[in-house]
Amino acid sequence: MSAVAPASGTGLFLGSGGAIAIAGPATIVAFALGSLIAATIALAMGEMASRHPVHGGFGTLAAHYLSPFWGYLVRWLYWITTVGVTATELVACAIYLSYWAPGVPIWVGILLFAAIIVGVNVVTVGSFGVVEFALSSIKVLAVIVFILIGLFLVFVGTPSAPAPGLTQLTADGGFAPNGWAAVWVALSVVMFSFGGIELLSITAAEAKDPARSIRTAARTTVIRLAFFYVLCIGIVVALIPWQQAAASGDDVAASPFVTVFDAAGIAGAAHVTNALVLIAALSAANANLYAGSRMLHSLALDRLAPKAFARLSARRVPVVGIAVCSLGILVAAALAFSGVGGVFGKLMSLVVFSAVIVWVLILVTYIAFRRARQHGSSFRMPGGVVSAGVGLVGLGAVMATVFVRDSMTEAALIGVPAVLLAALLYALVVRRRIDRAAIARAIEEAEPAEAQ
Repeated sequence: MSAVAPASGTGLFLGSGGAIAIAGPATIVAFALGSLIAATIALAMGEMASRHPVHGGFGTLAAHYLSPFWGYLVRWLYWITTVGVTATELVACAIYLSYWAPGVPIWVGILLFAAIIVGVNVVTVGSFGVVEFALSSIKVLAVIVFILIGLFLVFVGTPSAPAPGLTQLTADGGFAPNGWAAVWVALSVVMFSFGGIELLSITAAEAKDPARSIRTAARTTVIRLAFFYVLCIGIVVALIPWQQAAASGDDVAASPFVTVFDAAGIAGAAHVTNALVLIAALSAANANLYAGSRMLHSLALDRLAPKAFARLSARRVPVVGIAVCSLGILVAAALAFSGVGGVFGKLMSLVVFSAVIVWVLILVTYIAFRRARQHGSSFRMPGGVVSAGVGLVGLGAVMATVFVRDSMTEAALIGVPAVLLAALLYALVVRRRIDRAAIARAIEEAEPAEAQ
């Protein structure tokens, strides 16, 4: 449920219009391809984490199986991703709150929801798990209800809204009105709907039975997400002309969910949807704060970040890491709220670039993991290295959209210099702190009994 939390957030309830605007009904194909790529990432992490449920997850494994530099880079890039995404979700929460209380300033909402997620994270990891499970369960239930109502409206209909069947899929310009190349371009939007599956690896160190729980999560998470996204998008474009769905933007009242609930005669559909998107955003923010604090903790353990970041509270919570993440989140949220000089837009471009690099390095680490004749104690990704190669080809296709999408071009223009700067800092400052033996010991000590 922790992996489902950020990956079934605002993008599902409101943001899918961006992909539909690019590819029309063929966005269904883009989501199916995105699910395949995400599956390779999740299953690769599941196999590695079931064998090595280590603090820092895929970052620590990259340091061991590739090199300390790649472990350093992937963890810092992922930390940037978590801070930027959490800030964005907190701003979204504040905006959704203003739908009901327009007199409440946005900055007050940001502070209110930031206090909630920090409070949840500093108590115990158990409190985080309970809250995240509850929030994710509400989202999952809402999606299931949406799918059931949507399928009824598509194939059965009501007296006031006859069933359209699948005619809308080809009614206006055909299934791929902008050509099949648009499906490839839409993939750059679609893939980020699956952001957050990385938590499969990060939560392994604090799971009660990682060998069992991680392999179960890896098998089911992507299936759930693929089922949710492909079916939901299919229902939307089957019920609503694709141009209308594309124009919904971030307007709660124009959300496809509102349209479907209205057609079903559900009173207050806009209020129901606003509650759902607020819960979705808060859940995603909560999960990303957890992930970011654990990344800082693992970096400090490997001497790749200040030692203080490794400090734990009496309840075994990385309170310093949470505090540092919270400060970064509030700064990013302030930039988003103020809009000063487009700085926040550039930060989000860096987030986009960082996410793709993180996914690439996860799959490359997996290939090195398998070449070292390692495998999960009782779980393997079907296809192994070949499946990882398929995932890398898919991510390469996403990166190639840098030549046709302005947002991806900006991401590369900001991301490449950021990586070069990180490499320079590593060479000048961090490299001398590396303790390869300590990393190897952490990997060995984290192995579950059945793998040893």
